[in-house]
Amino acid sequence: MARGEGAEQYSATSLLQNKPTGQDGIKISVKHDRKSRLSVCSKLCYAIGGAPYQITGSALGFFLQIYLLDVAQLDPFYASIILFVGRAWDAVTDPTVGFLVSRSPWTRYGRMMPWIILSTPLAVLCYILVWCVPPFQQGKVAWYLLFYCLFQSLQTCFHVPYSALTMFISSEQEERDSATAYRMTIEVLGTVIGTAIQGQIVGGATASCSPGDFNVQDVLNTSALELGPQLNVSHVSLDETKQAYVTASLVIGAVYVLCAIVLLLGVKERKGPGKLKSQRPMSFLEGLKLVMGHGPYAKLVMGFLFTSLAFMLLEGNLALFCTYVLGFRNDFQNILLVIMLSATLSIPFWQWFLTRFGKKTAVYVGNLWAVPFLILLVCIRSNLVVAYVVALGSGASVAAAFLLPWSMLPDVVDDFKLKNPDARGHEAIFYSFYVFFTKFASGVSLGISTLSLDFAGYITRGCTQPEAVNLTLKMLVSPVPIALIIAGLLIFKTYPIDEEKRKCNHKLLQGLRDSEDSLSSSPELGTVV
Repeated sequence: MARGEGAEQYSATSLLQNKPTGQDGIKISVKHDRKSRLSVCSKLCYAIGGAPYQITGSALGFFLQIYLLDVAQLDPFYASIILFVGRAWDAVTDPTVGFLVSRSPWTRYGRMMPWIILSTPLAVLCYILVWCVPPFQQGKVAWYLLFYCLFQSLQTCFHVPYSALTMFISSEQEERDSATAYRMTIEVLGTVIGTAIQGQIVGGATASCSPGDFNVQDVLNTSALELGPQLNVSHVSLDETKQAYVTASLVIGAVYVLCAIVLLLGVKERKGPGKLKSQRPMSFLEGLKLVMGHGPYAKLVMGFLFTSLAFMLLEGNLALFCTYVLGFRNDFQNILLVIMLSATLSIPFWQWFLTRFGKKTAVYVGNLWAVPFLILLVCIRSNLVVAYVVALGSGASVAAAFLLPWSMLPDVVDDFKLKNPDARGHEAIFYSFYVFFTKFASGVSLGISTLSLDFAGYITRGCTQPEAVNLTLKMLVSPVPIALIIAGLLIFKTYPIDEEKRKCNHKLLQGLRDSEDSLSSSPELGTVV
């Protein structure tokens, strides 16, 4: 802090010596030094803006598959189409929105904020309609496809500008890392809120399965003692369950709007370094080639693509796994909540760990931590206490999966800036393509897993499932995610930005910014900046 204040006084004093023409330079220099530091309030408001994406994402990730199968009563084949097409469409819109955001003009609210403001009300409306079962049978698939794709597109118009906002809240890497830690904590807390709202409202109104839904062979081969925990003896009707999903969506929609208001009122978007008016803006294809041709970025994205896919498979199938394989039909929402609570409490630990041991080490430890718990998950047999212990332990890896990608992306962007000092305004494209790959992977994972259940003979609203379905669910929550984690970590071995490289880049970039600041405050260049 003392060094920052000294630098501020030095800048102001040196510029005061050019009195007639230096007043604007004084304002620019002092303002730049002040805006580099963020208050705790600003970091919290910025972090709260990330909650809507995670709140809706956790509700959709954990509950949409079981909702389409058991509440909307769609065939698993059509459910897989909705899940895949919706996420694939969402993935395609990310680079497009990133490009449009990077070309958006600066307004009184900034360049990113108008996207967030305009998309919020429409996104909330479409989200609510996703959880409404239409009063007609013909056209159900089209209904869910339409509103799911619309919601994903509108949320992209919120999330891509918000993600790129990381580069525009401060020019200091330490401040951005700190704001990212705040953001990850709130976002994981957002998953807790989403899981809690959706799980507790819906979990208390789970419609009972009918005896006619039993697989006959399973009943003959299963004792009454084993079958008992899987029976749902509640007297809740299907209509009451449908209403519970709508109620949960209304509550989540209200939280979405509130978080957007806090972000708008509490965060000031800062203008990036100025560029000469004579500089030709880069086209979309040129920007795409430049961004995807950056080696560290490509390796980072590919590594996280595999590890993220592992956790997405677990997220998308855990509710069905707990319901049918473990027999915890009335407790699965609490197991999901324990995972998210554990993840939230683990975020400060991982922030300390990556600061102390480096980000690459944190990637290895954070992802490998999940492996023994994933193995234990498929080894337990209807033991609720062990299930909660597994949920508590695996939550720590979920926290690492949340924090590390967003903490490492700014390092790649900084490395790109050093190697391409004349390139401006491509931050949104970096972030949007990362989101593109993760969302596309999510669509593939949900589509393939739901289609696999269809091939295995999934029974809609069944009290039990055929053994082939149970085996498929076991594969989707343990062996496949473990293989994906290992593949991702092997790719990370080639990632070139370690702690030494990161610190070196920071020093070089700081020197580059200082030289740009001195040029931008020079009276001779004032007319072209």
